[in-house]
Amino acid sequence: MGTKKNAVVIGSGFAGLSAAALLAQQGHNVTLLEKNSQAGGRARTWQQNGFTFDMGPSWYWMPEVFEQYYNLFGNTASNFYQLQRLDPSYKIFYPNQDIDVPASYTELIALFEKNEQGSGEKLEEFLADARYKYETAMSDFVFRVSDSVTEFLDLNLLVQAFKLKLFSSIRSEVREKFKNPALVSLLEFPVLFLGSTPSNTPAMYSMMNYADLVLGTWYPMGGMHKIAEAFVTIAKQQGVKLILNCEVKRIEVDGKGLAKLVHTNLGTYPADIVVAGSDYHHTEQQLLDKPYRQYSEQYWNKRTMSPSSLLYYIGINKRLPNLLHHNLFFDADFEQHANEIYDTPRWPSNPLFYACVPSITDATVAPQGMENLFLLMPLAPGLPDSEQIREDYFNKMITRLEAKTGEHIRNNIVVKRSYCVSDFERDYNSYKGNAYGLANTLAQTAILKPKMISAKVKNLFYVGQLTVPGPGMPPAIISGRIAAAEIAKRISKNQL
Repeated sequence: MGTKKNAVVIGSGFAGLSAAALLAQQGHNVTLLEKNSQAGGRARTWQQNGFTFDMGPSWYWMPEVFEQYYNLFGNTASNFYQLQRLDPSYKIFYPNQDIDVPASYTELIALFEKNEQGSGEKLEEFLADARYKYETAMSDFVFRVSDSVTEFLDLNLLVQAFKLKLFSSIRSEVREKFKNPALVSLLEFPVLFLGSTPSNTPAMYSMMNYADLVLGTWYPMGGMHKIAEAFVTIAKQQGVKLILNCEVKRIEVDGKGLAKLVHTNLGTYPADIVVAGSDYHHTEQQLLDKPYRQYSEQYWNKRTMSPSSLLYYIGINKRLPNLLHHNLFFDADFEQHANEIYDTPRWPSNPLFYACVPSITDATVAPQGMENLFLLMPLAPGLPDSEQIREDYFNKMITRLEAKTGEHIRNNIVVKRSYCVSDFERDYNSYKGNAYGLANTLAQTAILKPKMISAKVKNLFYVGQLTVPGPGMPPAIISGRIAAAEIAKRISKNQL
């Protein structure tokens, strides 16, 4: 590469790691600054008494996004970990029935037909449409920097936008075809990971149903943190200098509108390029002086954020044979819980929740004969939380878990730790303690998201879940790729 720059990347989540490795591959001197003692952002681990808990992501969808990234460096996922497809993919507990969602497409069609006559054929139509959306979005939409509407002023792309049903909701698309409440909630649940309600999520996101039901749910043996370890290995192989326990205090901008120095608790780092994989709101409001902020506090307060979460990491001294690796407890009112997240924010009266038991698949994450249990309850961001509130909801979840599985759990707990709003704020500087970033509503899609390229600081770029393409591990990886490509383009044009 012709021009070697000093690039400073803030935050070692997947977006920061992705951007850092690619910038180093381009030939730049890259320093990656991480506030915490482990790299990986939310994909950290906590170990206690022989248990290894993944603290953040637990679902491995869209495996080709990981594979494509590894391929950029001459690797495959198998160089770092063994991927196993889960079958069944997950279990859903409803008020009056349980459903194991099969990995087999034929069995899936049969499952739908069994629960609603005629729905098998409708599912095939629905998933064919979802496949088109997935393949179109993954080729044309998600790799755009979304800096200007002119990027989308292309007749073919506009036609595709209508085919993708950007302007209707996934709820209307699902309920037009399916009536059975269990099947409807099965198809609507993936948008919970996008941080919005089905009625406010564009129908294009039915592509997540294709990712879920056709491409499958996978698990990297050893734990989700194996992915973060793979990304760190690649970054270091490319020459990235990773500095842990290094909290950025200020980005100094010179009189020409260029970020030149990044001040931290460990010293000051000169920069020709700054990539902020840190929380976007925190970066602007706390690390930049006011003249260099693109968005006001009022702007951020009006954004629809994804939920926060109450998490519990639990070690149990016996096995739980009536659970699968992934378990969704939809035995409560979905609409009421959604309303208490988005419309009238409060601690939920009767929450839905998710239970992950990775030790069912992976013996390395718990002592022999014991179980590793991860509980997640989505809740509105920005709520006050206390130990008493956390414990109240822990008891609610465990009571329902015991009732649904017929297992005594409470008295068999040997390890227990909670994680909630205030922890997300403290550890990740997360705006309002959100867990997943910005909700993927129509009003916050593509060019309507906070910009990846700063309009106030010429060499400052943002990556991660508060900018394009959105929340989740695969979008974070893609976000880093977009930023690195945009930086390379600007350098080639002598714009950096």
